[in-house]
Amino acid sequence: MTNFEKTSGWLDWHADPSRPAFRLPAGAVDTHCHVFGPGAEFPFAPERKYTPCDASKDQLFALRDHLGFARTVVVQATCHGADNSAMVDALRASDGLARGVATLRAGTADAEVRALHEAGVRGVRFNFVKRLVDAAPPDELWDVVERIKPYGWHVVVYFEAADLAELRDFLLSIPLPLVVDHMGRPDVGKDPHGPEFEAFLDFLRAREDIWCKVTCPERLSLSGPPALDGQRAAYRDVVPFARRVVEEFPDRVLWGTDWPHPNLTGHMPDDGLLVDFVPHIAPTPELRQRLLVDNPMRLYWPDADRPHA
Repeated sequence: MTNFEKTSGWLDWHADPSRPAFRLPAGAVDTHCHVFGPGAEFPFAPERKYTPCDASKDQLFALRDHLGFARTVVVQATCHGADNSAMVDALRASDGLARGVATLRAGTADAEVRALHEAGVRGVRFNFVKRLVDAAPPDELWDVVERIKPYGWHVVVYFEAADLAELRDFLLSIPLPLVVDHMGRPDVGKDPHGPEFEAFLDFLRAREDIWCKVTCPERLSLSGPPALDGQRAAYRDVVPFARRVVEEFPDRVLWGTDWPHPNLTGHMPDDGLLVDFVPHIAPTPELRQRLLVDNPMRLYWPDADRPHA
C-alpha cells in the first residue's frame, strides 16, 4: 500500500454538486472525465507533475447518475502516466456504459492494445501541454499511431492555442480521426472572431474527421462563475467561442464535465452549473441532441442502438 500526499493547494472536487436546471436529453454522454486512483489501489506515476486527491470510479458513476448522464468516456489522467489500470478498471465496472481514452508509449505490445480495445478503449491521447507532461517526440507518437490504426481508434490531442501553428502540420498528417480537447484552450479575453480563434477554426475545417470538445469553461473563463445570487449563466465569456464551434461543426462536437477537474487553482466548479452551461452554447434541441447524444454515440458506440430524446 502506498500513501500519497496531495500537491500543495490542490482543490478537491465538489462534494455536493447541484442538480442541473437543464434536463439532459435521454442517452446523454459525458465524453471527458477522469478517475484518480484511489492511490492505494492504483498508484500514481513516478514521473507525474502533480499528485491529486482520490476520485474513484464509484464516485464518478454516482456523479453521472446525479447529473442525468447515461454514459461516460473516461480519459486517462496524466497523473497515472501510461499505466491505464485505473481507467480500465472503471470501464470494466461500467456494464458497457463507459468507453476509454488511453495513454500509450512507443513499443507497446499488440497484446496490450488488443486488451485495452476489449476493455472498451477507443482512443489514445497525445498531450502537448508542457506544464502537465513532457511530450513524446513525433517519431514515438507515430509509432503509437501505427499500433492503434488496426483497431480503428482516434487520437485525442490536447494543446494550447499558442502552440497550434507549430503542431498543425504534424497533427494533420495523422491518418486517424482527431478529437481536440477544450477547443484548443483559446484565450477568451480575445475576440472570438479574431485571427487566433479563426486559425483554430481553420484547423477544424482542414479535415472532416476532426472533432472538438467544447469543454472546460471553468478553465478558460476570465469572468468565472456567477456570484451566489441564483444566476445559472456561468462562464459567459466562453460562450461565444464554444457557440461558434457548435454552430459551424454540429456533427463534430462533444461535451463533458472534466470531473474531477484536475489542477484548478481559482475555484472548484459545481458540476450541475457546468451542465447548465450547455444550453448557452447549443441553443436548440437539435444542436443539444447532436452534441450530447448522437455525436458521442457515433464516435464511441457506433454499433449500439441509438437512444432517442
